[in-house]
Amino acid sequence: MSKTLSEEQFYAGMQHLPKPTYPFPDFMHPDFQQQREEYYNWIDKEYTFHSQGAREKHKQHHLTDIAARGCPFLKTLAELRPLANFTANGAMMDDYWDHCSRNEMYEIANRITAILTGADTAEPTDNGIFHLFWVLRQDAIKCEMPQRLYDKYIASIHNLLIGYAEEKVYYRANTPPPLPVYLIIRQETSGGLPFCKYVAMQKNYRELPDDVLEHPHILRIHSLCAWMIGMHNDFISLPKELHREGDTMNLIKVIQHERKIPVSEAYMEALKTHDSYLDEFMLLHQHLPPFGKLQSTVYDYVQDLGIMVAGVYAWHTHDVSRYVNGGYVEGEYISQKH
Repeated sequence: MSKTLSEEQFYAGMQHLPKPTYPFPDFMHPDFQQQREEYYNWIDKEYTFHSQGAREKHKQHHLTDIAARGCPFLKTLAELRPLANFTANGAMMDDYWDHCSRNEMYEIANRITAILTGADTAEPTDNGIFHLFWVLRQDAIKCEMPQRLYDKYIASIHNLLIGYAEEKVYYRANTPPPLPVYLIIRQETSGGLPFCKYVAMQKNYRELPDDVLEHPHILRIHSLCAWMIGMHNDFISLPKELHREGDTMNLIKVIQHERKIPVSEAYMEALKTHDSYLDEFMLLHQHLPPFGKLQSTVYDYVQDLGIMVAGVYAWHTHDVSRYVNGGYVEGEYISQKH
């Protein structure tokens, strides 16, 4: 993306288009500033393979605030760390490996999954990205994250990494995917599903058994959350992605490509899609299956899923560094495979 674009060229009049809104209150974890300080240290210590310029930009992005806003009711900083780690490291690794191939991303995904599951117990020494995932596992153990919740969490992270791999096909071809393919991939790459799994770490939701957390009704709500997060990210990042070759995993670009319509019209169609998912979320929240004595707990859990979606979006609306003109970190990894 050119760093010499004027603000008018960068936004191309789109800053005046309507934005998503959510009917949920906004919260922030009280330890967000301390988590930021740890994040700065992660970048200085673990991301030494990144250029100094990239590291300084990442510090300005305050990526751990996404976790602090998405799960503001976690009791301690120790419980926030495994989510903040995934959020920041996941976003920064996505930037770094922007130009890697599908096969390379699968190799990366398999190694990270082995680290997270404990199949590979050796502490990584070759790359800070891998080491931070090793740290994530140690921190999850330290904060006594229940094994069944951890298993759901890392399974969703694995699927996110697979999504990262599959989108490389469309990035390299510089063409948007068909809408059904976009929805499959974006559900994973938005990062919303790992957040949905981690919301169960808050309040008394650890009491919810698997037949609740894995109920089709609840899993559909998880999917809606993931799509809303992916789509509101697409709205925010659109100006940047219109100026970068290969950034094709964006709902507005998908609709524009399929229907051959102007970008502003595609934006409005994409917003309608997002809002239909929000409407469905609200309906499913009000029409939960009967869960007996757990009914009120499940209702509150779904309410906090909505707060999570709104919290992630609140980070976007407060961000003045990542998706602005010249603020994005370009991929520095040079692919060895095609």
